[in-house]
Amino acid sequence: MENIKTTKTQNFFRILLGIFMITAAIGHFTFQRDDFQAQVPDWVPLDKDLVVILSGIVEIALGLAMIFLTRYKVQVGIALALFYVLVFPGNIAQYLNGTSAFGLDTDQSRLIRLFFQPVLILVTLWSTGAIAYFRGVKE
Repeated sequence: MENIKTTKTQNFFRILLGIFMITAAIGHFTFQRDDFQAQVPDWVPLDKDLVVILSGIVEIALGLAMIFLTRYKVQVGIALALFYVLVFPGNIAQYLNGTSAFGLDTDQSRLIRLFFQPVLILVTLWSTGAIAYFRGVKE
């Protein structure tokens, strides 16, 4: 898979997403652990705390990769976008179950959050050059 040239703006957002992921991972292990446990749907057949720890490990790895593995930024962007897709059921469960976490304590705020996940996925794919890669654009 070839590396796609990205702009300074794309690089800024890629690094920002990496920092966001590392910060979220730290929250998994510390001050937001209960909030993240509230995100885990009841149908997941694993202990909620284990899911939070494992997803935190994945988040820190993806965050570091977004920042430092620039040679593989397209692959990392695709992996992070897939991660966002995989955790989306937790956001849906939070809305459907009316679970308060992360300061989202109304149905309206939980619903609005659902619309940000696709934006996050698109920004991830755009900032890493993955959209250009999928379109076959060579720069």
